[in-house]
Amino acid sequence: MMNRRNFIRVAAAGAGAMLVAPHIAFANVATDRRFVFVIQRGAADGLNIVVPYADPAYASLRGALAIDTMSAPKLDGTFALHPSLAQIATMYTAHEAMFVHAVASPYRDRSHFDGQNVLETGGTSPYQTKDGWLNRLAGMLPSTHERAIAFAPTVPMALRGPANVASYAPSGLPQAPDDLLTRVSQLYEQDAQLRPLWQSAMTARGLPADAGARQDPASVGKLAASFLARDDGPRIAMIETGGWDTHSAQNGRLAAQLKALDTMVAALRDGLGTTWGKTTVVVATEFGRTAAANGTGGTDHGTGSVAMLLGGAVNGGRVVADWPGLSQSNLYEGRDLKPTSALDSLIAGAASESLGLDPHRTLATLFAHAGSATPMTGIVRA
Repeated sequence: MMNRRNFIRVAAAGAGAMLVAPHIAFANVATDRRFVFVIQRGAADGLNIVVPYADPAYASLRGALAIDTMSAPKLDGTFALHPSLAQIATMYTAHEAMFVHAVASPYRDRSHFDGQNVLETGGTSPYQTKDGWLNRLAGMLPSTHERAIAFAPTVPMALRGPANVASYAPSGLPQAPDDLLTRVSQLYEQDAQLRPLWQSAMTARGLPADAGARQDPASVGKLAASFLARDDGPRIAMIETGGWDTHSAQNGRLAAQLKALDTMVAALRDGLGTTWGKTTVVVATEFGRTAAANGTGGTDHGTGSVAMLLGGAVNGGRVVADWPGLSQSNLYEGRDLKPTSALDSLIAGAASESLGLDPHRTLATLFAHAGSATPMTGIVRA
């Protein structure tokens, strides 16, 4: 049976149907800074995103998959950036992008579902923790006005928990007619609980009406920016991207994925305008891919990967890596890039510095099982 709250959610979805993929979720908190988490679902290949071209084992391990460094922007004397990331390369030059290589969550097996659960919950093993670290981050900050309205039945695991959030995703319902929306507005005009939810739905309906255009990467970035740039809008956002599982035909598929990511982030930057200077974007995946190419023009599930930190608030223009090397003796379990940095420490440091929180308290709240780990510092400009 559909109660009033469920009805308003369904009507809201019809009023402002949005992206097929990626999905975007928001949380409102009392700060002038913005923090965005972009998850790469499917295990993104860090070795071909930030390319260790100076490592003597890279070219032989990758064979035909090795990135041609003649067309890849050099970041320093060791690493180059995949040529599809042209806008992010520009951010790097402007010191608005940095990369942390050989990084991983505590998860050491190779299941996408389990790896994503560990990444999103902040635990050390799958399903150990019941809420998400991004929800706990939202809970560390004072709330502002009404924080939640759902346009889809599910919220990403990283944002699940007691702090209210909003998620925006596609609806299979037809566009609600104006007459119906007017009648529902009148119905809830005197309802103190549901009136703010309905008003939020109407705000969403005021977004550009071309649903097809919303699905391209530039429109995803513009959509996120349209919320984040508002004075009364959310301050924490999560964007889900998929398609990073490249077991075969990797070169073309990864190039297309990275081009879409590059376009989305550039549109977010351009849409935020001056707010970009207060924004930190963390891009991370559940685990990396094997150091060697497989027999089908791709790579298999691995361990270490690369994380990106982007934004006008980022102290960028550098690659942070305690590089383990790609020789056989240095590979994790003889096959993967060995993790030498903890994704938990990176996220805690980036989130705390971005939002003006105590880094050690943030690490303890977001990643309670991190043990003796310490948060990374110096990520965000003072």
